Amino acid sequence: MVLALALACAPEEVIDAGDGVGAPPETVRPGIEVLVGDSVGVVAGRRVGLITNRSGVDRDGRSSIDVLHGHDDVELVALFSPEHGIRGTAPEGRRLGDEIDADTGLPVFSLYGETLFPTPEMLAGVDVLLFDVQDIGSRYYTYVSTMALSMRAAGDAGVPFVVLDRPNPIGAPVQGPLLDPDFATFVGLFPVPVRHGMTAGELARLYRGEFGIEADLTVVPVEGWTRDTWFDETDLPWIAPSRNMPTIESAAHYPGTCLFEGTNLSVGRGTSEAFRHVGAPWLDAEVLAARLAARGLPGVRIEPTTFVPEEPTDGKFGGEAVHGVRLTVVDRESYDPVRTGIALLIEARELSGGNWAWNERHFDRLIGTDRVRIAIDGGADLEEVTRGWDEDVRAFETLRAPYLLYR
Repeated sequence: MVLALALACAPEEVIDAGDGVGAPPETVRPGIEVLVGDSVGVVAGRRVGLITNRSGVDRDGRSSIDVLHGHDDVELVALFSPEHGIRGTAPEGRRLGDEIDADTGLPVFSLYGETLFPTPEMLAGVDVLLFDVQDIGSRYYTYVSTMALSMRAAGDAGVPFVVLDRPNPIGAPVQGPLLDPDFATFVGLFPVPVRHGMTAGELARLYRGEFGIEADLTVVPVEGWTRDTWFDETDLPWIAPSRNMPTIESAAHYPGTCLFEGTNLSVGRGTSEAFRHVGAPWLDAEVLAARLAARGLPGVRIEPTTFVPEEPTDGKFGGEAVHGVRLTVVDRESYDPVRTGIALLIEARELSGGNWAWNERHFDRLIGTDRVRIAIDGGADLEEVTRGWDEDVRAFETLRAPYLLYR
């Protein structure tokens, strides 16, 4: 059954994923399974293009590429790869070229190379374009930017766009500042908070309804998932969507610790716990941990640590002993990784003294403004830096309400 929603611009549809009657309560079906199990008519008889990577899998860990390529009613004709490549193994930031998929023989068009969106030539033989990539719930993870630009390109080409939805792995909370449109880049296109609390399918509906992307959009939702459920509370396999996102724990801290990518400190890339660590060879780990503990930041345990990045994928401290802190979520409901990240920035900057350096352009495009960096440099404390964020979050929650799909 298809529920049609009457919105402006091109048509939008949301596939009815059913009510899960007869299924165990822990069973969650991602959009790819709902599509081929109940709603294959959305793509049957059409030439299909698929934007995906290693994270696009069913509950058995089978690639969506293989699921669609092996389906009798689906003609998969082209693949499109976001940052990190079609198999998710390319380093962050490395531009990629087109290739041929070794398993299927299909062309793979890079959306992280000479172009960030499908060109008319790439879409010439495609009747419908699908998106099936696991997001992690933070504004500055580039996969949702790939989705937005691809939606726009598909709309311009008259190609319907289908999001095969997946859970937001870190649940429902909305936290952090809105992006200032003057700082919009590929790592943050639209004025949404750092932690948006939405799925890719919900974001696609928001982008279409509020930010001027015209597309013939269909969302195939997740079955059996509620928005306060974290990924590890489902029966779905966690497939790291990029090499430095190994666990849900890393994803939980990413909205805050990723901000250190705009500094000369390490976030633990090249370790098994990337984005749980923040440090530098010159820091006093015990003092940094004690200062943060004194702040009483809710929902998180912060401990001194030393780590040695084996792969300096960000060019920072490969093979060196790096001193800093390790973060562990102890209460998911109260933890705010963005505010924690700001507190950590304030303390680490002060302790670093003359060793501290910003990558100003990158930091500002991550946080979505230059005001945070300027305030920290001016000696502002946490409450002053984050003033106004709660009001922005409440306004965003009102804005996004019509586009939510899950309880």
